[in-house]
Amino acid sequence: MSENTSAKKLGKPIITFRNVTKIYTLYKNSREQFFALFYNSKKFKRHKALEDVSFQIHQGESVAIIGQNGAGKSTVLKMITGVCFPTSGDVEVEGRVSALLELTAGFSNDMTGRENIYFKGYVLGMKDDEIKEIEQKVIEFADLGEYIDQPVRTYSSGMKVRLGFAININTNPDILVIDEALSVGDAAFKKKCKDKIHEMIQEDITVLYVSHNRDIQDFCDRCIYLQKGKVIFDGTMQETLERYPEFGKS
Repeated sequence: MSENTSAKKLGKPIITFRNVTKIYTLYKNSREQFFALFYNSKKFKRHKALEDVSFQIHQGESVAIIGQNGAGKSTVLKMITGVCFPTSGDVEVEGRVSALLELTAGFSNDMTGRENIYFKGYVLGMKDDEIKEIEQKVIEFADLGEYIDQPVRTYSSGMKVRLGFAININTNPDILVIDEALSVGDAAFKKKCKDKIHEMIQEDITVLYVSHNRDIQDFCDRCIYLQKGKVIFDGTMQETLERYPEFGKS
C-alpha cells in the first residue's frame, strides 16, 4: 500500500458523482446510426453503462477503480475527464485533470517531440509560460536524447509512450487518472514512473488508478468496485482484497 497516505488528512471533495446513470444508444452499424439522425428509427439497443452511481473523492486520496470488463470503469473515467456526460445525475470535478489513458494519442507526427510538448500543453489549456516551466522536466523525464528535436513519426512506439507519460505526469495536475498506463515500457522506465506517482501522492495530488492487477495496492488505500454499472463496494484496499480474493487473478 502507498506509504503514509492512510495517515494523511484529506482535503475538500474534488470529484463528486451524485446518482449518475449513463445510457448509451447502440446501433448495428454506422449506416443505421446515420439514418437515425433523420428518421424515427427503432433499430437500436440501449445499454446502461452506469446506474445510480454515487461517490465522493477528496483531495489527496489515492483511489483504485476496479471491476471486470463492462463494469463501467471507462465510463467513469470519461466523465471525470469530460469526454462524456451523464444521462441523469450530476458529476462535479474541480481542478486540472491529467489522464494517462492513451499515452500516444494526440501527437502530431510531423512535429518534433519538443513541439508536441507545447501542442499537448495547449490542448490541456496551459499557457506558454506554464509550458515553458515544465518543458525541461518533460525532456529529462522522457530521456529521448537528440530525438526530442526529431519528428514524432520517427519515434518507436516505446519512445512515444515515454514522451506521452512525461508530458502528462508533469503538467501539474490536481487529479491524475491512470488506466493501465504502467503496463508499457521497460522495467527501468516503469520504476521511474511508479516513483513519480508515489511522489505525486505525497504532494496531495488526487490519484485514480484503474487496473486489473493487484499492483494498485502499491498506490491506493481506497477501492471502488464496480459491477455491471453499479458500485458494489467502496472501502479500504485491504478490505477489498479480503472480500474479493479473486481480484487480480487470471
